[in-house]
Amino acid sequence: MAALPPALAQPHGTDTPTATPRYASALSAVTTLFFLWGFITCLNDILIPYLKAIFQLSYAQANLINLCFFGAYFLMSIPAGKLVARVGYKQGMLIGFGVAAVGAFLFYPAAAQRVYGLFLGALFVLASGITLLQVAANPYVAILGPARSASARLTLTQAFNSLGTTLAPLLGSALILSRLPKLNTATSAAAIDVTAVQIPYLVIGAALLLISLLLSQVNLPQIELATEQVADVDAGSVRAWHYRHLVLGVVAIFTYVGAEVAIGSHLVSYLSLDSVMSNILMYVRNLASTFGVQRFINPQNTQEAAGVMVSFYWGAAMVGRFLGAYLLNKISPAKLLAFNAVAAVVLVLVSINTTGEVAMWSLLAVGLMNSIMWPVIFPLALAGLGRHTEEGSGLLCTAVVGGALVPLLFGFIADHSSLRLALLLPVVCYGYIVWYGLRGSRRAAAAA
Repeated sequence: MAALPPALAQPHGTDTPTATPRYASALSAVTTLFFLWGFITCLNDILIPYLKAIFQLSYAQANLINLCFFGAYFLMSIPAGKLVARVGYKQGMLIGFGVAAVGAFLFYPAAAQRVYGLFLGALFVLASGITLLQVAANPYVAILGPARSASARLTLTQAFNSLGTTLAPLLGSALILSRLPKLNTATSAAAIDVTAVQIPYLVIGAALLLISLLLSQVNLPQIELATEQVADVDAGSVRAWHYRHLVLGVVAIFTYVGAEVAIGSHLVSYLSLDSVMSNILMYVRNLASTFGVQRFINPQNTQEAAGVMVSFYWGAAMVGRFLGAYLLNKISPAKLLAFNAVAAVVLVLVSINTTGEVAMWSLLAVGLMNSIMWPVIFPLALAGLGRHTEEGSGLLCTAVVGGALVPLLFGFIADHSSLRLALLLPVVCYGYIVWYGLRGSRRAAAAA
């Protein structure tokens, strides 16, 4: 594994052993950010089928939600990287919280006006704030501690991101999808009260502001980026994109996020198909009864039941990240990345070619395979960039636009064929990640 080199950065005042505890407090503070933006991002999986039903959208039209949300990463990541380089990690995160809060509050007028375009605009503003948070927090976690444990550390914080993505489908299904009656005509869809999304996003906006206030009171160690470069590189003629493993890592992030979002965004629709789960409503009710949680989980319609099952997809990612935080200290991250990508390919193909519980659980299990992909690809791609770390982080976060473009293509395929056939697109994405883990992540001297 090629992790961030020890000379990459040093927190102020970490030359003595007594400064070590500051890592724990700083890491704890930043970890709370991962939880909240995981919750917000995964709530899109509930928002897509809800708005698809209300506005009578095709799969491709519904995926404009992903286009606006993840498209913000493409447009805003590089400016965000420059802003973080100028104001620092902490101020960058605080500004990100403020922008994201504004986006969340914009859901209120969007619902009041009942205009799909306003929802898309609110999502773009919300995602712009999250982009700034990502650009600031990911490299901060990666360099806040020993270089050899960068992947494990980022994987652990990402596990709390997955806790947010696990809870979002459960709460979103209860608060939003439960409001969906059977929709037979556009007239019945027009009668649905879209204000079901107002309160959740008002609460999210308030939470963003609250955490921003708390973070402003936390004394985070200041990071000084080292200026040294790879020995055989002329520092004055090199930019971040001259590093081959970074450029290939950008493609890996693009395909990973694209595949993960494409599957997650369409799980409700996929699991609601009679050819996949003929009676998922009864299945989920029986499952809740078996585990004695029917008091809390009692879906009222097929979409809500499918939404509950989406939590297993993201919950598997959470479990995988806690497990990965341990395994990445024992196994080469690049090899573990390739193994997980191979397993993801197998699971998707199994789901495509089966029905019932096998088709459902095999696709949900892909979440487990996704678990370590981001926290492994990110430090592999940033390895050896030195003073170009922020720029490289911005480029990597730009690649999150895969979450906008891949699902859009996925929806187009589904509209013109079927959801099953569209699942072949994530298979192609995971195939590239296999290659990146085995070959593409190897470091080479930058080409000036």
